[in-house]
Amino acid sequence: MSALANIIVGIGGILHSLLTIYIWVIIIAAVLSWVRPDPYNPIVQFLTRITSPAYHLVRRMMPTTFNGIDLAPLIIIIGLQVIDIVLITLLNTIAASF
Repeated sequence: MSALANIIVGIGGILHSLLTIYIWVIIIAAVLSWVRPDPYNPIVQFLTRITSPAYHLVRRMMPTTFNGIDLAPLIIIIGLQVIDIVLITLLNTIAASF
């Protein structure tokens, strides 16, 4: 494997890690929303700032509330998983061609 292929595989690993971390942030924010945390808590504010853009994007595209349950986190997680699989497969294919 050439040096360029190793760099591409490394970038793929970093992207995979970042997407996995963001998926966990979405999960933690969703679980915290069930218990009504203190909105002035810095951790809660950070999670809200990180997840709000994704929630707004999904909610603008489609209705996400069914029978009082907000499915936006689930839709985002599924979308991120699809993006992760496609990106990693694409980068590994590109790396294999070198």
